[in-house]
Amino acid sequence: MSTKFGESNPRDTDTPEADGMRDAVVVGGGFTGLTAALELAERGHRVTIVEREAELGGLAGSFDVGNGRRIERFYHHWFGSDREMFDLCERLGVPDALEPHRTRTGMYYANSVYRLSRPLDLLRFAPLPLLDRLRLGILALRGRRVTDWRTLEHRTAEEWLISLGGRRVYDVVWRPLLEGKFGQYAGQVGATWMWTKLALRGGSRNNSGSEVLYYLRGGCETLVDAMHKRLAELGVEVLTSTSAAEVTTDGSGITGVRTEDGTFLATRQVLLTVAPEIAANLISADGPAAPAHPEVPALERRLRDIRYLANVCLVLENNRRLSDTYWLNVNDPSFPYVGVIEHTNMDSPSRYGNRHVVYLSKYLPADAELYRMSDEEVFDYSLPHLRRMFPGFDRSWVDDYHVWRAEYSQPVITPNYSRAIPPTQTGVRGLYLASMAQVFPEDRGTNHAVREGRRTAELMADRLRTAGRAAAPRAEETSRA
Repeated sequence: MSTKFGESNPRDTDTPEADGMRDAVVVGGGFTGLTAALELAERGHRVTIVEREAELGGLAGSFDVGNGRRIERFYHHWFGSDREMFDLCERLGVPDALEPHRTRTGMYYANSVYRLSRPLDLLRFAPLPLLDRLRLGILALRGRRVTDWRTLEHRTAEEWLISLGGRRVYDVVWRPLLEGKFGQYAGQVGATWMWTKLALRGGSRNNSGSEVLYYLRGGCETLVDAMHKRLAELGVEVLTSTSAAEVTTDGSGITGVRTEDGTFLATRQVLLTVAPEIAANLISADGPAAPAHPEVPALERRLRDIRYLANVCLVLENNRRLSDTYWLNVNDPSFPYVGVIEHTNMDSPSRYGNRHVVYLSKYLPADAELYRMSDEEVFDYSLPHLRRMFPGFDRSWVDDYHVWRAEYSQPVITPNYSRAIPPTQTGVRGLYLASMAQVFPEDRGTNHAVREGRRTAELMADRLRTAGRAAAPRAEETSRA
């Protein structure tokens, strides 16, 4: 699919005609790339988006659950503090698309499900003695009172959580969650990552203590479609099913992007919204045409130092619900998933043909056995675990299932991560980076993706404006001559 603003792309040349030059090329059609392109286009700049998938949306991409009903491949929700998303909806003319939902949260521990939706639920949390239940509640309050993440950055999450709530609270509640999420990296996760979780959860509760989350009516595709329509109106070229193969440079900076089919997109500004390792591959000094810019090798090494985990998400379409809980944290190391998210305990099943949609999520290395299983193997492997968690569950409850994988899903945030974070504006003139690895101190999420896309586009627009002012006097001098 392609929405084009001009003639066909120049091919196989680094010196295309002037009318083929773009102001910017954005690699990646997720929320970061779409927002950046929107910001640039609304300022009058000529932009091309390159997206390897057939559809836009990135990790917020959707699939069909029957009769044209669409839902995200990986679960999504928003908090009341996610102002970037609310502002974007307003900007695109869908101000009421984000709907509030009161949700229930729980924890699976020792073959039992415990509700943890309200502060009073902590007092009923039997796995901890009463004193430790109080410590758990105080931990959450103390954590939310931290206003400067820099005071935590040198500590691991384990160190910080034990200092707030004690060893027993950590071993029962936090250790299983960190190990389920980060596996071998659990002990290396920074306190700042945990702090963002506590701060967000605290801000999502109403006056009665219940958690209120938001979800897009019609799912993420509602917003992706609105963005695509607006980009087309602004003349943005959107190339889907198109993989970037190489970002080219010369001694002064960026010269363009070459796609895998050999098309050359000439530009002096490129925004890479892909994972750092993919960005490193695109600028690699070992690529098909070794880059001439001297800053590339050091930048490439820095990008490759960022560690990521992959994700496997098993999505069930059930004919009845598993429980009345929306978000079930799993504190059982023998259960293969870190979370069971029953989406239709937040959004109504009536919007999905009365099917109950459940996500089972697992973060893991991309070479892990579960990640490499076939879809059928993943499903069959998961069934006995579901029967253990939900007595009475039967294979007949599942009308359909889907397995989605993302190789780059969760950056590993370590202590002193601010020193490792890749720069947005790099030392290579005209090259910009905006990925989930750069939303620090916050964790990944579409709200932060929108924010980074907007902020990065503002930097790029400022650079384009400065370059335009510098070129104007030269043009005037040539005219006089």
